[in-house]
Amino acid sequence: MKHAAFLEQITDFIFVENEPEKSDIIFIPGSGFPQLAEEAAQLYHAGFAPRILPSGRYSITQGHFGGVQEKTEQYPGTYETEWDFLRKVLEKNKVPSHAILREDKATYTYENAIYSRKVTEKEELNICRAILCCKPYHARRSLLYYQFLYPETRFLVCPVKDSQVRRENWYKTEKGINLVLGEIERIGVQFHEILRGIREETTISPEEG
Repeated sequence: MKHAAFLEQITDFIFVENEPEKSDIIFIPGSGFPQLAEEAAQLYHAGFAPRILPSGRYSITQGHFGGVQEKTEQYPGTYETEWDFLRKVLEKNKVPSHAILREDKATYTYENAIYSRKVTEKEELNICRAILCCKPYHARRSLLYYQFLYPETRFLVCPVKDSQVRRENWYKTEKGINLVLGEIERIGVQFHEILRGIREETTISPEEG
């Protein structure tokens, strides 16, 4: 392919993926796609982590839970929050309620990470290694936010396999291009404040600190 190297660089940046390893927890950023919780349930039953923390109230742009995005026949009903929906999916996939932590305040990805950190601190959990379940094209942005809130944690990104937009086909459809380039745009826009804060921290002298 003529532009293979160009596409490969974008693909490798956005589509992060790791093999799962024994971890302390599985994180799920808020979503109306059941595949995220289904993947987390499979990892839980395989013994990769003893707890799962779905996160999410609803999208800040909608102001309410946007509904089940796929497999509506398998997960019918009305859900108040993304967490409520993801919890239902986990329970339907035989994850016991005692293994599911609760975070139902976040309205965007950064808040998913922020409020998840508050939950794990309240539970006094030491998160040395964590699995992150997300959509394939959401992998990099999710990882950046969670890694920022958990700087000492080693993250393993295990994106869902059941996704129309994947690393091998994203550039072949208008939907895939919009989703992937939209992620790059969001990373560029949303990380200004974070990087500004990091810059300010690194420019403070020991005397000033």
